[in-house]
Amino acid sequence: MAGLTNLHEILGALRPSVRQGSFVYVTLPTPPEVEAHARIVEDEGVTVVLDQGVADDQGYEYEEVFGWITLQAHTSLSSVGVTAAVATALARVGISCNVLAGYYHDHLLVPVESVDEAVEVLGGLES
Repeated sequence: MAGLTNLHEILGALRPSVRQGSFVYVTLPTPPEVEAHARIVEDEGVTVVLDQGVADDQGYEYEEVFGWITLQAHTSLSSVGVTAAVATALARVGISCNVLAGYYHDHLLVPVESVDEAVEVLGGLES
């Protein structure tokens, strides 16, 4: 099933939901032997998004703790403007946002203390 491409329709269908837990970014020279929610391979090393507890158990260092928000709208990978609209709305209220795009949904990692406010802001984009 193809995802939505019309920005107005997408913003009307965001339905942000919060994934339970606290998440951290960890960068390592090689892929870790732990389950990661996301893995990005860069020239400088491997970046993984892990449950905070997993990172703590492994002794991995991280800088910040994030909450995970999933935008329930099924967006097309070729849709234009979604990331910009979401990031701009959150930037207006001083919330940083890291975006991971999946095939079906976009996922936002925001500072854990800002999750509720971010959901409120994103819900306002639907109107």
